[in-house]
Amino acid sequence: MQEATKAPPVAYYDYIIIGGGTAGCPLAATLSQNFRVLLLERGGSPYGNQNITNLTTYTDTLRDTSPTSPAQSFVSEDGVVNTRPRVLGGGTCLNAGFYTHADPEFVQKAALDLDLVNRSYEWVEKVMVFEPQLRQWQSAVRDGLLEVGLLPDNGYTFDHIYGTKVGGTIFDKDNHRHTAVDLLQYANPSRLTVLLHATGHRILFKTKEQSKPAAHGVIFKDGAGNEHGAYLSKEKGKGSMSEIIVSAGAMGSPQLLILSGIGPAQHLKSLGIKVLLDQPMVGQGMADNPNNFIVVPSPSPVEISLVRQVGITRLGTYIEALSRIDFVRFFRLTTPTNETTPETTKSALETIERLQNAGMIFEKTIGPVSTGCLKLRNRNPDDNPVVTFNYFKEPEDLQRCVNGMKIIEGVVNSKAFSNFRYPNVTVEALLNMTQYLVKNIQPERSNVSTFESLEQFCKDTVVTAWHYRGGCQVGRVVDHQYRVLGVDSLRVIDGSTFIDSPGTNPQATLLMLGRYMGIKMRNERLGRYDLD
Repeated sequence: MQEATKAPPVAYYDYIIIGGGTAGCPLAATLSQNFRVLLLERGGSPYGNQNITNLTTYTDTLRDTSPTSPAQSFVSEDGVVNTRPRVLGGGTCLNAGFYTHADPEFVQKAALDLDLVNRSYEWVEKVMVFEPQLRQWQSAVRDGLLEVGLLPDNGYTFDHIYGTKVGGTIFDKDNHRHTAVDLLQYANPSRLTVLLHATGHRILFKTKEQSKPAAHGVIFKDGAGNEHGAYLSKEKGKGSMSEIIVSAGAMGSPQLLILSGIGPAQHLKSLGIKVLLDQPMVGQGMADNPNNFIVVPSPSPVEISLVRQVGITRLGTYIEALSRIDFVRFFRLTTPTNETTPETTKSALETIERLQNAGMIFEKTIGPVSTGCLKLRNRNPDDNPVVTFNYFKEPEDLQRCVNGMKIIEGVVNSKAFSNFRYPNVTVEALLNMTQYLVKNIQPERSNVSTFESLEQFCKDTVVTAWHYRGGCQVGRVVDHQYRVLGVDSLRVIDGSTFIDSPGTNPQATLLMLGRYMGIKMRNERLGRYDLD
């Protein structure tokens, strides 16, 4: 790894990958075994940052709003506070660490080779996935899920199957995080160049003597604002098979396509961007799994834990839990900086400060069916785009949330969980407290601070799951090999291509996809069929 300030003004590579995140790192590691690869990352390195490494400081990274923070905060047009990664390793440096494979239906719909999918998962798991230990509180949640009927008990497994299961984690036995950057140990260091604080500004295309525009270079800027050019190398004697791959995530990838002239023509023109390809589907289909929860103060000691297990229901919801994190920092994550009732917020935080010995049980809405769109504010790639997720726009999503909250009520009231709740505190009181603590600024938010109905509770207390998808979807912006439709030598490989959420948590699927497509692209170029 090196700072982009050390990069030459012009250089040539077989592959240029823009975005060193969850998919970009395994993709770069795989391609570098045979080809010269440039990996551009707009953030810094996760190594040496104790907030990223340590489980106990999970919320500190998300709360860091400095210009160089690994987490770039934004508020969606729905009024919900969100965060996008700005660090080598992407979301694997910020998330709660849960590792579980995609729903088999997702793999089937994506027309992926199942043998290569499984080998790609294994390649990832050798380096960065561990079996978590369930202590008292998490065990009580698991047993509560089983008691309310989320059967069978599937034990420890990566598979996506109905019932209750323990999944993998990217935190080791010492509670130290492992990230997608660790997969770069597979790379050929003589063929891979990793540049930090290298922000992609636009992709360059050849249009003359071409049947359609062909990507051939990238303009990026280093941390000092100096401009650099990276270009695809040409093979002698035949047309180049070199490519540019955008792996900048569901926010960054559609943003970069629009900055490069690929997107809705009217939007491009409004920004003063020359239209290369009128592609109205760029930025469409944006989604984030709605996330709602109950905080449960405990009379018994509660361990510090992030997500270790999941209840996979048939009612359109997933149930997960974490405990004794820094709730003061967590609830500040749900409060926009322009919150108009600071005294209420202060009072809420004082409440939760007294409740540090507590856990959180939450439901994530499967799908969701509701989707929104992404547009650019301006032509500055460092600025967040304007994003609308339309949480609960579709009634089906709201019903799924209600289903999930009812399951959580059952877990809280279960015999298995009884040691970890105060017997005189009702679920309705817990719902009231949670409604008081979450301070998003959704237009549809109720002005009533006490519990009315689960439907209104879901709307009032929705927070992000950080599981963004859409913007460059398969069949709309890219084909099933993730090639951008209408141009040559350009692919998008990341969560922006997903039409559906891949399961309970997307990180395993994205890590797998980076390795999977690296193998596919290598085999295609070298004319062989090899799964390793």
